[in-house]
Amino acid sequence: MKQHEKVEKNVGLLALFMVLAVSIGGLVQIVPLFFQDVTNTPVEGMKPYTALQLEGRDIYIREGCVGCHSQMVRPFRAETERYGHYSVAGESVWDHPFLWGSKRTGPDLARVGGRYSDDWHRAHLYNPRNVVPESKMPSYPWLVENRLDGKHTAQKMQAMQALGVPYTEEDIAGAREAVEGKTEMNALVAYLQSLGLALKNKR
Repeated sequence: MKQHEKVEKNVGLLALFMVLAVSIGGLVQIVPLFFQDVTNTPVEGMKPYTALQLEGRDIYIREGCVGCHSQMVRPFRAETERYGHYSVAGESVWDHPFLWGSKRTGPDLARVGGRYSDDWHRAHLYNPRNVVPESKMPSYPWLVENRLDGKHTAQKMQAMQALGVPYTEEDIAGAREAVEGKTEMNALVAYLQSLGLALKNKR
């Protein structure tokens, strides 16, 4: 019996070689990215999220926004004409976890910062149909009532600092004061308004 027939007829051996081949192929593609400047260097002029924006990002995750909105403009003409410059790795260097997403029940938000006013965002989040009659997005009225106490904001920033986000000790010391008493709506709007600005300003 030929060697390849032994492998083809032995399910366990075939599975082992498949896993081995996929693992090697994956490592060859992924490992070099850890050492390339283009994937590890922030976009010029990019700033870490403020304390309020960081809290807003957590609210964005908590409310499941990432399930319907991506944050990654692909390098295709149809995408760049609608959303703006395609996404680059340097924009996500300080995102832990990244929120690229893969589903677009709603539009991509990678370049939404500065596209609408704060008041527009507040009205849209409170009841999307107030500004987009055909919207399928749920309403989030509780964001107006819920207020932040900032109890864990400094700890969140310290965790991000440990992951390489360049927060200063001054940023961390003033974190609670920066968010305490602010509504969750304010935090989420602050986060949305920060998206994509670094590359917009660079252009």
